[in-house]
Amino acid sequence: MGGPVSGSNDMSEAPEPTGAPAALRQPGSLPYPELASGTDTIPQVKHIVVLMMENHSYDDHLGMLDRAGADGFTLGSDGKPTESNPYPDGKRQHVFRMPTTCQLSGKPSQTWTASHIQVSGNNTGFVKSESGPVAMGYWEKADLPFYYSLASTFPIADRYFCSLLGQTFPNRRYLMAATSLGMVNDGVPDPLHYPANGTIFDRLHAAGISFADYYQLEDAILPAPTMALFPDLLVRYPGHLHRVDDFFDDAKAGTLPGFSLVEPEYSKTSEEDPQNIAYGEQFAASVIDAVMAGPGWMNTVLIWTFDEHGGYYDHVVPPAALAPDDIPPDASVAYTGFRQYGFRVPCAIVSPWARPDYVSHQVFDHASICALIEHKWNLPAMTYRDANANSMLDMLDLTRPAFENPPKLAPPLLETDPGAIACDTTGPGTIPPPGSVS
Repeated sequence: MGGPVSGSNDMSEAPEPTGAPAALRQPGSLPYPELASGTDTIPQVKHIVVLMMENHSYDDHLGMLDRAGADGFTLGSDGKPTESNPYPDGKRQHVFRMPTTCQLSGKPSQTWTASHIQVSGNNTGFVKSESGPVAMGYWEKADLPFYYSLASTFPIADRYFCSLLGQTFPNRRYLMAATSLGMVNDGVPDPLHYPANGTIFDRLHAAGISFADYYQLEDAILPAPTMALFPDLLVRYPGHLHRVDDFFDDAKAGTLPGFSLVEPEYSKTSEEDPQNIAYGEQFAASVIDAVMAGPGWMNTVLIWTFDEHGGYYDHVVPPAALAPDDIPPDASVAYTGFRQYGFRVPCAIVSPWARPDYVSHQVFDHASICALIEHKWNLPAMTYRDANANSMLDMLDLTRPAFENPPKLAPPLLETDPGAIACDTTGPGTIPPPGSVS
């Protein structure tokens, strides 16, 4: 993969998404031009924490959430969801509750090609894609009690899409730079590949704002933090890489930096297949509990989300998006390029300033996290995507801290049902289950 190149994916050719501003903000522009760059516009918040898990759609994790206004599955008279997808032979695979919290290995698929097959025909290509029938599996409250408690208590976004119809690496690049620089699938990042306008870490550094990427070592293998997806970041900011253990220490001491990215252990607690998602839920709960219990709680906003859908079904068709730049997809087939979001993923805001009893229907993607950071500290935008992204501020009520006293959330599954680890040995169960095909 080479450096940034120009191509036919020019902004002048991009369709204007629904709700896009009449006049696009430009890369390099400030959210508040009348203020100096680096001005803190949200003094109530001193710490923004992003907890980004892996590879699950909104519907597969929260489709059965019983929350007013949240767009999940449509339930039939029997209380079961009605959604389905066709097989090539015309039979239909109905959505089904996964037999266990364990997953198949290597399926479903979320490659650039598979994701575009899945979105075809109004999201009717999941079973026909490489994913196969497991794409229609989902979990519910009994399987993910902490997540359902979290998503029932704090504000959630039911139009938070991953940034492109592709895999983890390009989506995590959007989290840092509001562009993937053409990357669409996971691969070894080119050490010379760096955004022309830098990353959100560069913006924070220039403004004197502290930040950290808290990552985990995996089985004594070399560390692979998200920052490594732009390898030059490891050279520029080695002192900003910390172990996850340091995050828990910093949260307990109230010394978290201005911006924190918290990473799971990608071999066990990220929720990517074939992992048991109960371990991921337990890790997420430990991070969120640490923030709520720490002395910095009153000044913290934590965003819980997932990098991409992992090949699992979602019923909402991703809308058109602004291409971030003129760099075309590094793929043999461009499809809609970067002019379309990826599938929905779960997202909640955990903060004393979170808006109670609220479900946001604004369109967000990972560039919206960049936009929130930029709005807080009045930092210049990096691409067209973050410059014009909704900033998630609707999910906060900065006039009063509704959650000044942190609510008690349900414990994760592994704390109440140790038997949930049995499928680590016995397997994920029969997929698809009997009776789920018509």
